[in-house]
Amino acid sequence: MRLIPAVPLVAAAVLAVSGCSATTPAGDPTPDGRTFVSVHVEGEQIPGGGPLVLGFDRGRLSAYAGCNHGAGAADLADGVIATRLATTLMACPPPLDGADRWMTALFDARPHWTLDGDTLTLTTDAATVTLRDKKVVDPDRSLTDTEWLVRSTISTQAVTTSRALEQARPTLTIAADGGVTGWTGCNRFTGHADLSGRPDHIEFDPLTVTEMACRDGLDEVEQAVLRALDGRVQTTIDGDELRLQRDDGYGLLLRAQ
Repeated sequence: MRLIPAVPLVAAAVLAVSGCSATTPAGDPTPDGRTFVSVHVEGEQIPGGGPLVLGFDRGRLSAYAGCNHGAGAADLADGVIATRLATTLMACPPPLDGADRWMTALFDARPHWTLDGDTLTLTTDAATVTLRDKKVVDPDRSLTDTEWLVRSTISTQAVTTSRALEQARPTLTIAADGGVTGWTGCNRFTGHADLSGRPDHIEFDPLTVTEMACRDGLDEVEQAVLRALDGRVQTTIDGDELRLQRDDGYGLLLRAQ
């Protein structure tokens, strides 16, 4: 079982002093409020192939290059990204284990940034990274009439992926009229969801589930799936990923098929 901690972070990148600077005129657009995905790298390539994903949100930067997730305050003044990231502590197999080193080196070098429409470019002495707005590279999927595969379960302590979950491959499909069908990894289920409330919330009615006996950890997978699909659930879609989460913290992370 792999647990992805929601909180534990350690310092992973240290500010460095750059020998040159670039000035961005006041009033020019910034990447704030947007997420970008790398589409081309000149210089040292990302171990494992990346991509580098950067999110900018009100003075904070999130970063991911294939292994651990980093986050921290970021100063974008004078066309330079100055940040001190902290990262999660996942152990990643080769070659992904080198992605964090690559990402740390990029931000240690205080990259210069320019934004031209949907294209963000980061430049250091060692590399030039071209990124595109994630909404352009990977548009959000529709909540309805999409088959979603459960990739992880969410509890109040962690986001969890297990071998049993990967083998069970639970699914969820919500029709435009609110009809619900899916697979818990052990049993089929049907039901209805009310889609008439807030755009980012749905309300699941009690589901009808077949009664096959579940073994080899599939009972725990089924319980986690059914608990998440019960009552009022907040929905967040980012590209091909869907997050369903109840007010009590339980939920699912799913990917479009």
